[in-house]
Amino acid sequence: MDLQTRKISFVQEFLNLQNEEIISLFENLLIKEKRKIPDKKLQPMTLEEFNKRIDISLEDSKKGRLTESSELIFEIEKWS
Repeated sequence: MDLQTRKISFVQEFLNLQNEEIISLFENLLIKEKRKIPDKKLQPMTLEEFNKRIDISLEDSKKGRLTESSELIFEIEKWS
């Protein structure tokens, strides 16, 4: 069975599920596994791009456009 056929078969089975707990398990599994796959589009930035990001960050800091680390940690904890 090729990959496309397997995916179609899986989706059909998934659509027939009536158990919310099982659906949640699949959702969590999908999220977890997708995080493990490296982003193929990810490429190192050039030195020029890096310096531009630094300049933007310094400007944001001067203008008070910051997020406190405690606020960030609180938001991250809600992701789980």
